[in-house]
Amino acid sequence: MPKTVAEVMQPNPIVVRPETPLQEAIQILAERRISGLPVVDESGKVVGVISEGDLMWRATGATPPAYIMLLDSVIYLENPARYEEELHKALGQTVGEVMSKNPISISPDKSLSDAARLLHERQIHRLLVQDSAGKLVGIITRGDVVRAMAAAEE
Repeated sequence: MPKTVAEVMQPNPIVVRPETPLQEAIQILAERRISGLPVVDESGKVVGVISEGDLMWRATGATPPAYIMLLDSVIYLENPARYEEELHKALGQTVGEVMSKNPISISPDKSLSDAARLLHERQIHRLLVQDSAGKLVGIITRGDVVRAMAAAEE
């Protein structure tokens, strides 16, 4: 089995910028049959990731938080800030408005088992691979790990 992330990652992934129209990102995801895209700034540094999960708010809408009225006061039973975030995502028009910020990343010299552990423990589908300067150099997915496991068995 390959030993490092660099040996398994997909180099030069398709990326979008925060100002990319959301519909363009949706088209890329659909046409390429991928579930997420790294979001980078003009210098190539990672600023977020947009995934199918981020887009579900657009399809489902946002549900207002439950509340009760007590003596002309509103008492929220859930955090109303979460609703505002969901609503913002549901109404967003650019990638930057909908993306998840601070995505989990890994460096290319880390072991494949480190990547697999992160993917499993954090329950995510992809890890962005960044160099020491924070620039995107690749992406590694759960599928990449499984394919590496299969290749090791052959």
